[in-house]
Amino acid sequence: MIISLSKETVEVIKEQDTIFLRNRIKECATKAGMGLVNQTKLITAASELARNMLRYGGGGSVQVEIVSKGKENGIRLAFIDKGPGIADIPLAMKDGYSTGKSLGLGLPGAKRLVSEFDIKSKVGEGTVITILKWKNG
Repeated sequence: MIISLSKETVEVIKEQDTIFLRNRIKECATKAGMGLVNQTKLITAASELARNMLRYGGGGSVQVEIVSKGKENGIRLAFIDKGPGIADIPLAMKDGYSTGKSLGLGLPGAKRLVSEFDIKSKVGEGTVITILKWKNG
């Protein structure tokens, strides 16, 4: 059972907001006892997802949580937007697929960097992507 130890919401409406978001994630990861390599993986994944949220979802919010499961601590992030949604999630998760002019590595790349990855989307309503990185995972 995962227990939330702290939770806050960071609004990501413009590109500059991602800097504040990355700093808050680093502070929480340090507080959770996460090492530098895992912090870097988490912040890299979060940066990619925040950029996607700005580019394709028109911005949104990110819930930043320090969580605990037994003796293990971690950081859980939920990226929430009210954009157009993703019609075909399995296709969006394939390396090289993009609806924009990018390399199409964002979503699958972010998934590879974290311990847990979940995506829920409804066309016309928005998308919620939840990632979790364990301190030692």
